[in-house]
Amino acid sequence: MDEILISQAAQKIKNGRRMIAFTGAGISVESGIPPFRGPDGLWSRYNPQVLDLTYFQHHPVDSWQVIKEIFYDFFGSARPNPGHEALAQLESAKILHGIITQNIDNLHQEAGSQDVIEFHGTSRRLTCLSCQKTLPFQPELFSNMPPSCPDCGGLLKPDFIFFGEGIPPQAYQRSLEETQLADVWLVIGTTGEIMPASMMPIEAHRNGTLIIEVNLHPSNYTNTITNIFLQGKASEVLKALSDEILL
Repeated sequence: MDEILISQAAQKIKNGRRMIAFTGAGISVESGIPPFRGPDGLWSRYNPQVLDLTYFQHHPVDSWQVIKEIFYDFFGSARPNPGHEALAQLESAKILHGIITQNIDNLHQEAGSQDVIEFHGTSRRLTCLSCQKTLPFQPELFSNMPPSCPDCGGLLKPDFIFFGEGIPPQAYQRSLEETQLADVWLVIGTTGEIMPASMMPIEAHRNGTLIIEVNLHPSNYTNTITNIFLQGKASEVLKALSDEILL
């Protein structure tokens, strides 16, 4: 971790008018949540068709068995790490104005962040595909598989994006607004490969935004739009950056 670059980034942030954070899987890896892609990713162990909307509707029991194992049994034991906590501290200090996250794990909120735009939705809510009722996740919903709506008996689906679905309109619109409003973007733990989320930092850059990137390895952004690249673990870099800003 380059302390000089940390100091430079901290100064840019303090001089900025409005900062937004844009987070991907990399910030949650240190909480025990593996990425979906790559040699150690979840899709090397599970068939991604379970998150295809058409497959899910035709094979709800098969899909839900895998979904429960990944997103509720496995992810359910994850806890926020110092990276999540550092962002919550920066928001509390009114340095950070919000987070756009591609993650569905709710760890930003558990760390104390208040304004979180969930670009891909969340595993903490379920939606009925019949009556559209939305309800918070409760373990007792798994007493029957597949989980069914308590109101109409329809099939419940996790309230995050499946293959074949669009981005939640409100999250998409708010994210676009931040490409115009924020003059500093803190891009954390994302490779810049997943569309359309990957276009958000690019759009911010086009509008003259300063891009500070935090990643363990160079990404699609590093040599194209990034102004300051802070290489290292998100938890370590964000804690050091937060400490420097809040001195």
